[in-house]
Amino acid sequence: MLFFSFFKTLIDEQVIVELKNDMSVRGTLKSVDQFLNIKLDDVSVVDEVKYPHLSAVKNVFIRGSVVRYVHLPGAVVDTTLLEDATRKEAASQASKMGGR
Repeated sequence: MLFFSFFKTLIDEQVIVELKNDMSVRGTLKSVDQFLNIKLDDVSVVDEVKYPHLSAVKNVFIRGSVVRYVHLPGAVVDTTLLEDATRKEAASQASKMGGR
């Protein structure tokens, strides 16, 4: 749930989504769900020479299971907050596992 919550804070930010088939798509993040499915608007393909047939595409829905990386602008990521949230999530998971 940590990444889902984090990505929700990035709505309306420009991101680049790299897919497992080596295609990269740049666009404005419009929505993300608990499966990390992503909807982008104002889309452009990073390598338009390789994928000219996608130049007319303006919005996409990307299934979370085909995403390799999501490249984020550094200015919108609060690393201290993200590190703290990660530690809390790990501690929460550890306490759940210790209770078994």
